[in-house]
Amino acid sequence: MSGDGFAARLMSAVRAGDVDAVRASLAEGADPDAVDAVDESGLPALGLAVAAYDAAVAEALVEGGADPDRVLPDGTTPLWRAVDGGSYAVFSAVLGTEPRLRLPEVMRDQLVALARSWYETGPEEELRRRTGAVGPATTERVTDGEYGWVDQVALGGLVVRAGHGGILSALEWAFRILTPVDELVARAVRRPDEEHADWSAVCWVLVGRRSNETWSAVVTHRHHPDPAHRRFVADYLRMRSFVDPGHPYYGKKETGLLLAWAAEEPDSAVLAKVLGALTEYEHPGQEAVGLRHASHCDPRVRREVPYALVSNDGLRSPAARDAVLALTRDPDTEVRLRACAVGADDELLRPEVTQALLLMVESSDAAARRRAAVTLAASRDDAPAVAEALMSVLDDDDRFVRLEAAWGLARRDDPRTEEAYERVGPLGPGFEEDHRALELWNWRWRRKEAASDADAG
Repeated sequence: MSGDGFAARLMSAVRAGDVDAVRASLAEGADPDAVDAVDESGLPALGLAVAAYDAAVAEALVEGGADPDRVLPDGTTPLWRAVDGGSYAVFSAVLGTEPRLRLPEVMRDQLVALARSWYETGPEEELRRRTGAVGPATTERVTDGEYGWVDQVALGGLVVRAGHGGILSALEWAFRILTPVDELVARAVRRPDEEHADWSAVCWVLVGRRSNETWSAVVTHRHHPDPAHRRFVADYLRMRSFVDPGHPYYGKKETGLLLAWAAEEPDSAVLAKVLGALTEYEHPGQEAVGLRHASHCDPRVRREVPYALVSNDGLRSPAARDAVLALTRDPDTEVRLRACAVGADDELLRPEVTQALLLMVESSDAAARRRAAVTLAASRDDAPAVAEALMSVLDDDDRFVRLEAAWGLARRDDPRTEEAYERVGPLGPGFEEDHRALELWNWRWRRKEAASDADAG
């Protein structure tokens, strides 16, 4: 195929948002900086992905060698357009490696100034300034990346996403501009939602600034009168556990603070976050905290209790076992599901846990039914009722739930395993090494070995 043919195939995949086809085209030799021959703007593939707010395709292109600093016909670059567009997910995909070393100081300053201008002016006012439009703006909440969200604002024929607080914070850190911690926290809680792109971006920036000064300045906010500040601190401490999970220094600081905090936090929503952060670490003091809050009036708090009562070696004590058992009968479905997930491996609790899960498999709540089935599939309980429950969810419209059920039947050597996997349907690429898919082969091998032994006998 000619270079033009590769480029056309790549552009077609970019326009379709087909990230697998984009990667395949690049692997076949397509130029990652190929220019769109159809669009008169002369945008390269990366520019099209940025304009479409397609973070996955943008990431694939940058990984494949696309230049985020390529100067476009209007004098901008894909990175500039990503900052201007306001999607933190797209910006993160386009930022590239070593931007502080890669970009000249003047360009770094301009990018920071662009993000700051959007953030301080606000998307609606900036769009009004650019377009001269006088009518009302249209604002909608949109998913940005795999987990986050932002507002998308449209006015005067232009559209922008309002994730500039996160973009500004990430740019500053990428260029090693040490913005005061209080200013960063204020950006995060401006939209007090842990799933907002600004919140998560600021949190990761502060986690990356691994110094005692930063840590102390952040945790001071746990005394702030606004619960949003305190929730942010809890989220920061939880994320810290992902950085160096085996490092005793970090765990000791975090658990000491969280244990003291859990004893005095008056706000239930914040307390739930504190317990959630605490259970990311391993500490013997967790059990006392869990037992203290096992009958808390707020289900958000009780949902975190099961994780405080279990260690890497199982439930911590008979008192912990009794508390988890009580939580498997909790009026809140999420509490019951989490208690069952924690208690399923405990031999003494297993019969009670199985009964609770069987009841939830029959629930009218589809999400609860699916999660109960997944927990049952992994359970060591081989009771016939468990196998029947797994068979009952093979009609679920979620393919992954059907796969979990089939896997649970296979590991129990259920004779209906072949039928179960047929009802899962085709899995497609990506499942070649999946343990649940491979269990069908193991089941067949065990059946063959059993038949051979019977013949030999």
